[in-house]
Parts: sequence; C-alpha cells; structure tokens
Amino acid sequence: MIVCTVGELLRQWRQRRGLSQLALAIAADVSARHVSLVETGKSKPSADMILRLADQLHVPLRDRNRLLLAAGFAPRYAERPLDDNALSAVHDAVRRVLRAHEPYPAVVFDRRWNIVMTNRAVNPFFAQVDPDLLRPPVNLVRLGLDPRGLARMVVNLADVRAVFRTRISRQLATAPDPELTALYEELLAPEPENASSQRIEPDVVLPMILRIDGRELRLFSTITTFGTPVDITIDEIAIESYYPADAESAAYFTQ
Repeated sequence: MIVCTVGELLRQWRQRRGLSQLALAIAADVSARHVSLVETGKSKPSADMILRLADQLHVPLRDRNRLLLAAGFAPRYAERPLDDNALSAVHDAVRRVLRAHEPYPAVVFDRRWNIVMTNRAVNPFFAQVDPDLLRPPVNLVRLGLDPRGLARMVVNLADVRAVFRTRISRQLATAPDPELTALYEELLAPEPENASSQRIEPDVVLPMILRIDGRELRLFSTITTFGTPVDITIDEIAIESYYPADAESAAYFTQ
C-alpha cells in the first residue's frame, strides 16, 4: 500500500480540480510559493491551512480527515450513523421530507448509492424485486439495473443506464472510490451497439418509464443534499425524490 504525504495528496486534489498552484493560492489567499512548499514537503502546513486549501479544492469531509491524518493531525470530522442521537435533528428532518413527499416515492442513499431510508411509496416497486437484492445494503444502482430488480420494469433502460453512468462518472471524477469504481465497472460498462432498450426523446426532462400493473408510469427526479455539513454521514447522503411527469402517472399514485 502506497502511503502519500499530505503534500502529495493536496497536489492530487489540485490536479483533479484542474487548478494551477497560483489559482489555488489566490483562492485560498496564500502565496503560490507556500502552496508549492507544502506540496513538495518542504513546509509542514498547519491543520487550519490544510482545511483552508481543502475547502477551496472542494475536498469531501472524509478525505479532509485523510489529509489531516497524513499530516499528523487528528481527524476533524465525525462519522456517525444517521440514527445516532447526535444526528437526531437531521434524521427527523429527513424522515419529514420523505413522509411529506408521499404519495410519490423518495429514497435516501449514501456515497456508494446504498439506500439508507425510503418512504412508503417505494414499497409497491420493491415488491416486484428479487428478495436477494433487498438484503442490506440495498444498492440503488444495482436495484435499478439488475434484471432481477427494477430493470425488467424499466421501458427506457438504456436512458436510465446512461443517466447512472453520467452521474457516477462525475462522482468518481470528483472523489475517487474503489468500491464505487467496481460498481461502475460491473453495471455501467458501455452498452453494446445493438442494445434493444427503448430510448425516449424528452420534452423537458428525461423521464424514467416504468411498466407496472399494466400501466406505464413516467417519473422524473430531483436530488437534495445538505448545506454546510460537518459530519461525514450528512456530507455523503442525498435524497432522491420522484415526481410524476404526466397526469396519468400522478393518478396512479393518488389513487
């Protein structure tokens, strides 16, 4: 296992963001020379300097802890389960959001797309899924693309796969993760030329079209994240809320 210094890690994050040392220095209000000295290991940065640079580089909280550890400092950010007493206010807020979104489906997932919470509106869809896919941790990408999961219900599977591919590619470019990379390679490899899934030309947003109970439901989604988190769990979760894209789909849920 290769152990990187804090300077090497910061340089990797800077290059990943496509910034020069001068651009980072200006953004962080420090000298370019100091950034250079930190990256080459000729100057040991303080914990505050590491976090200042990490903030400008939009480094996730989990990786900010790694930067601090590489420099010999204690981690600054805790990682607690969402049902921990310390996160009770956040847990209650998420639960209220999920409940308020009913009768439409909503799910909460973590950085690896493992489902953390759902509302009751997802239950009819999960009832169509092979029980093996519902053993924790339940992965939203696998649930959506595995033939034993929702994939057999998705009319425009090629479109849905392309959306997952784009979102996870961007996520990996922002913050590499070996497990997420493995998931990408398993389920999101480029499609064969003769992929038969129907493709849909969207009018406004690209819908996901599900065939269930003899009806076709057209849904689009929004993603909600928390602003200014200081806990790793909160930093990494997102709420995906699904909405009906037409009156017929809305009627299915309201009935």
